[in-house]
Amino acid sequence: MIKTEALLYLVNSMTKPEKKAFMIASDKKVSNYLKLYNLIIKDSEISADILRTRYESLCKGASFDTSVNYLYKILLDTMLELRKEQDSYYSLFDKILKARILFEKSLYKECFDLLHKVMNSAKEFENYYALLISSRFELEYLLSLNFPETDEKTLLHKHFKLNETLRFTQKIHQQAALYELLRHRMIYKGNARSEAQKTALNDLVVSEMSIVASSNLENLEINKLHQLFQANYLISVGDYKSALHSFYELNNLLEGNKHLWSDPPIYYVLTLEGVLDSLRSLHQYDGMAHFIQQLKKLSTPSLNFNTNVTCLIFLYELFPFLDKGDFTACDQLLKTYSENLLKKTQLLSLARNAELSLYLALIQIGLKEPRKAQKALSKIIATSKGFTNLPLYRTIRLVNLMIMYELREFELIKIETRTFKRDMKDAGKEYKMEKRILSFVNKPSLPISAVKRKLLWDKMQKDFQLIHHDVYEQQILRLFDFSAWMESKVRKVPLAEVLAHRE
Repeated sequence: MIKTEALLYLVNSMTKPEKKAFMIASDKKVSNYLKLYNLIIKDSEISADILRTRYESLCKGASFDTSVNYLYKILLDTMLELRKEQDSYYSLFDKILKARILFEKSLYKECFDLLHKVMNSAKEFENYYALLISSRFELEYLLSLNFPETDEKTLLHKHFKLNETLRFTQKIHQQAALYELLRHRMIYKGNARSEAQKTALNDLVVSEMSIVASSNLENLEINKLHQLFQANYLISVGDYKSALHSFYELNNLLEGNKHLWSDPPIYYVLTLEGVLDSLRSLHQYDGMAHFIQQLKKLSTPSLNFNTNVTCLIFLYELFPFLDKGDFTACDQLLKTYSENLLKKTQLLSLARNAELSLYLALIQIGLKEPRKAQKALSKIIATSKGFTNLPLYRTIRLVNLMIMYELREFELIKIETRTFKRDMKDAGKEYKMEKRILSFVNKPSLPISAVKRKLLWDKMQKDFQLIHHDVYEQQILRLFDFSAWMESKVRKVPLAEVLAHRE
C-alpha cells in the first residue's frame, strides 16, 4: 500500500513537462484518480488527512486508498516514459526489456538486432552495465537456439568481449568504492586536522594508486573517478592549489564529453563545487563567476537536485560578500533567494541544509541580529537528529556559542562548553581555533580601557598569526574567519570592518 505522504511528495515534485505529459496520458473523462490529482495540485500544503476528507466528500463511495495507489502508479509510468525520451540510461534498459519480449514471442532476428543496437549505444555512452546485460542475454539466447550461424571462433570472441566488459566494470567499481569511502570520511569525519589524520588516509591513497597503475585512463569513467579522488584528497589535506589544478583537468574532461553525463549530472556538479571551493579557499573570487554560471545552466527533472544546485549557487555568490564583510550585500542576496531556496529547504540534503543554516546565522551576526541568527540555527541545534554526525555540526555549535555571547547568555555558555569539550575529546583532535573560541566566550568581562584592550588584542593577534599559517587550521578558517569575530569584540569595531581589512 502506497502511503499518501509519498504521493503528495511525488506530485509536488513534478516538473512542468511531467505535469503536461501526465495530463496528455490521462483519461479524457474526469476519473477519480484525476480528481485526487487536482486536489493535490490546488493545495500544495495539504496534509494526508485533509486530502482523504476532501476526496471522500468529492467522490462518494470511492476508495481513497485505491485511488492513491492507482494515481501513484500512473505518475511513475508517465515519468518513466518521459525519461526514456530524455536519458540514454533509461532508453538502453527499456530496449533490453523489449528485446526480451521479442525473444519470448519468437521474433529472434528482431530480438538480436535490438540487442546489437543496445550494445553499440552502450559502448558509445560508456554504459558498461547495459553492455554487460545485453551481451549476457545475447549469449543465453544463442545457447537456447543451439547457436545458429555461430562458429566457435565467433563464440570465443563474444566471450572475450564480455570478459573485457567485466574487467572494465570491476575497475570502475573499485575506483568508485575508493572515491565513495573518501567522500564519506570527508563528510562524517571532516578534513584532516593533523599529520596523524592525514596518514590515516594512506590506505585509500595506496589502493587508488594501485588501481590507476593497472587501468586505462583513456576510459572516461575511470579517469573521472581518478581525478575526483585525487582532487578531493588534496582538499582534505589542505592543498588547495593542487586541488584546483585537478578540478580544472576534470572539468575539461567532463565538458568535452557531455554526451556521457548522467542525469542528473551529479559528478559534474561535484566537480564545479570542487573548483569553486578551491577558488574560495585561495581567495580567487574573480574566477568563480564562470563556474557559477555553468551551475545556473543546469536543469534536470529532479526538484531535489535542482534545489541543491540552487543552494550551491547561492552560497558561492554569497561567499565573496561574506568573506569581505559586506553584510548589506549578503542581506540583499538573501532576499533574492527567498522563493527559490529559503522556502524549499526541506528538499535539501542534510549536509547542504546544515551548511545553509550556518551561513544564514553568520550573516545575521554580521547584521547585528543575534536573535535571527539563533533562529537560523534552531532547527539544526534543536533536532540534532542526523546532523550530529556531520563535522560541520561542531562549527555550528561554535557559532551558536558566539550567538549566546552576543546575547550575554553566559550560564548557557558554560553548560554548552562542557558538553562541547566532552564531545571534542570523544571525536578526536580539536582545532586550535576551536579552543580559542571556547576560551574567549567563557570570559564575559573584557577590559574597559582602550589601552588594555589594545594590549589584549596584540597578544591574541600573535597567536592567531601562527594559527592562520597552520595548514590544518585552515580547514576551519576556510569556513569563516572566527578570529575576526573575536577581534571585533576586543577592539569594539564592527565585524564588517574587521573582515574588510582582512582581504
